[in-house]
Amino acid sequence: MRLDKFMSQCGVGTRSEVKKILKTGCVTINGIVAGDGKQQVKENEDVVCCQGRPLTYEAFEYYMFHKPAGCVCANRDAVHETVFSYVPMNARGDLFTVGRLDLDTEGLLLITNDGIFAHHLLSPGKHVEKCYLAHLNQPATPEDVLRFAQGIDIGEQHRTKPAQLSIDPTDGTKVRITIAEGMYHQVKRMMHACGKEVIYLKRLTMGAFVLDESLALGAYRKFTEREMDYVTEYKSSYL
Repeated sequence: MRLDKFMSQCGVGTRSEVKKILKTGCVTINGIVAGDGKQQVKENEDVVCCQGRPLTYEAFEYYMFHKPAGCVCANRDAVHETVFSYVPMNARGDLFTVGRLDLDTEGLLLITNDGIFAHHLLSPGKHVEKCYLAHLNQPATPEDVLRFAQGIDIGEQHRTKPAQLSIDPTDGTKVRITIAEGMYHQVKRMMHACGKEVIYLKRLTMGAFVLDESLALGAYRKFTEREMDYVTEYKSSYL
């Protein structure tokens, strides 16, 4: 990889800014001053420093985001804030959300630039489970639990796959719903088919990933070491 591209993708600056920095003589490759942006760098072997600070190149990035209501899962939007109003886009501009949450839905959202990892979580054939907390306009019933378990007609070509509906024993308007699909507005449509409306929705889990409740709404963090193990496991099973 060219040195100027490497530095830009490490977040040092734009190509033009990197060019100016290189002229100052503060960039070294394996201890040797480098002033030519065309010079080739082995990104996972060479030690590149800028003003004495080692630069770390990450081909893939992984973040957990606690999505608030009111922002959309898009790179840009003319009306609403986007996820990337909260999570800064990387220097390569290649981050994306792993799936989507509705405008008014809160909770767990994964962000990455790793297409293979995202495909594993989103592929219909993988049947990755997602769990949601929902508040309803009226209490759920045992009959609703049975209908979820059998699959529900929500106007698609096929019924939904069997899903799990768990009712809070102290408040029937609070339920947890686990599905292994990702159809448009699926949770809301399933509850609507049971005669209830969802008035609050929050995603809690996606596969092995569980929302870090220490993350405030609108906050994000890099994956933990354990979560990176999940990435490796998912990708190895894909390959």
